[in-house]
Amino acid sequence: MKPTDLVLTPMGVRFRGRMFPCAIGRGGITTAKHEGDGATPAGQHRITGILYRADRISAQHLPRSAKPIGPRDLWCDDPNHDDYNHGVKAPFNASHEHLKRADPLYDLILTTNWNWPNATPGKGSAIFLHTWRRPGYPTEGCIAFARANLLWITRHLSPSSTLIIRP
Repeated sequence: MKPTDLVLTPMGVRFRGRMFPCAIGRGGITTAKHEGDGATPAGQHRITGILYRADRISAQHLPRSAKPIGPRDLWCDDPNHDDYNHGVKAPFNASHEHLKRADPLYDLILTTNWNWPNATPGKGSAIFLHTWRRPGYPTEGCIAFARANLLWITRHLSPSSTLIIRP
């Protein structure tokens, strides 16, 4: 492990010598992830991108590589579609998530390489790091943090940062 790795522990995520409380999927941690199981996939996942709501978070607080989320930005979660587990634009008829949500969960998103870029249908989609609803409230498979902690993590990422989730 490198100091720039984010390591999930029973106490939270350890990163750069700090511990951050987090929430994981309602289905716990799994080595057999599939779409809709609510589980967080075990493994080593690269951080592949940063998306943010420009109307809620200032770009000056983020790395230059961060990309704003627009009103047409979606994420395909339809295992039968060619764009499964990829960002897409509205209008889009297949099953998807809106990235520009009314709640603050996706104000800041760190995307991962779980089942991406070459997605296996049904193996799970949209495994992100994002803001939690409240402490301890489970996700649908993502890892979620308090907003201030997610901002700190985002500002201290390196190109080699990896999320490590042990089974």
